Amino acid sequence: MVTFRKAAIIASVFFILGAVIQGSGTSHTLDKLGSVNAIGGSFTLALAAALTIYMMTKFALPISTTQAIVGAIIGWNFFTGNHTDSKTLEKIVMAWIAGPVIGAVFAVLLYIAVKKFKNSARIHLIRFESYIKTGLILVGAFGAYSLGANNIANVMGVFVSAFHLSDLDLGIFTLNSNQQLFLLGGLACASGIITYSWKVMNTIGNNILELSSEAALVVVLAQSLVLFIFSSTGLSNLIVKTGLPPIPMVPVSSSQVIVGCILGIGLYKGARNINFKVLGEIGLGWIISPLASGLLTFFLLFFMKNIFGINVGTKTGESANVSDVTSNLTTYGQNDVSGIIKYLLMGLLIFGTIGIIYYVLLENKKRKEMQRSEEKFWKNMK
Repeated sequence: MVTFRKAAIIASVFFILGAVIQGSGTSHTLDKLGSVNAIGGSFTLALAAALTIYMMTKFALPISTTQAIVGAIIGWNFFTGNHTDSKTLEKIVMAWIAGPVIGAVFAVLLYIAVKKFKNSARIHLIRFESYIKTGLILVGAFGAYSLGANNIANVMGVFVSAFHLSDLDLGIFTLNSNQQLFLLGGLACASGIITYSWKVMNTIGNNILELSSEAALVVVLAQSLVLFIFSSTGLSNLIVKTGLPPIPMVPVSSSQVIVGCILGIGLYKGARNINFKVLGEIGLGWIISPLASGLLTFFLLFFMKNIFGINVGTKTGESANVSDVTSNLTTYGQNDVSGIIKYLLMGLLIFGTIGIIYYVLLENKKRKEMQRSEEKFWKNMK
């Protein structure tokens, strides 16, 4: 099976790529829900959501970052007197409900297809497991890309309206302000994946329902497809051209989707092996997280504004000077920040290239050793 270290590194790299390349679609949806118009408010919302996620993760509960940030935005709306767009909120909540259901359907269909292929292809068990391991790496990379594209708005979406950077020209390509913010958010998420995600991975992968290697492949692929569908503007535009309604660009709860995928396979195989106690604890976490994040945001905003005198945002249209204040705050030092990002990106490219070369060489060595052991096994059988 794939080790945690390898899975974390692959997930980190492709999460960053998905965030930078395809992360803008879902951030607009959160901006419609509540457009935070001050940097102090953006940092406070992010802090409240992060504290909520930290505490839930401490108890090994797969919290939804989408729910945490949505709760924080609604808390900011209440504090500043801004209107919460009910249509946008309804769209997000419907995605929370539809995501696990679609994931479960995809998982069952893919599981049936993989089982039929395994039975009809008559591949030796050792070789089949080797194919599954390679498939897990590829699907895991796609899953991390889709997760970055769909969920980076949960991390950096509240900064989009309040923080602006000058375009960063790297010669080959150019990163705009949003992409630079998504890059920083992706790096932060990558550090969290590598250092602090083991407990949640273990809860999802083992405690709800122990998964075989092919079931794990199916679950990750089904989740990836759901996240990709709800974050692909290209796919949405293609569907519009056929005369169908567009796919909503909504940050879907990845934890809800993957639990739905696992539950779908569990129900298909028979509900005996499902740990409903753990499932109930996860469901409780989903209910608590937006409420806790919203309340924590409200009190933190009160604390920041009245104790430290920080501008955390105002009601839209209340003050004509708000945009000027925000502009002054966000323009200051933007070239310095963009320069730091440039050198950081160059370093990541260099070390990333070295890491990829090392990984390819190591995998080729392991593949050759496996082929030798398989050939030796069949010679001994004869």
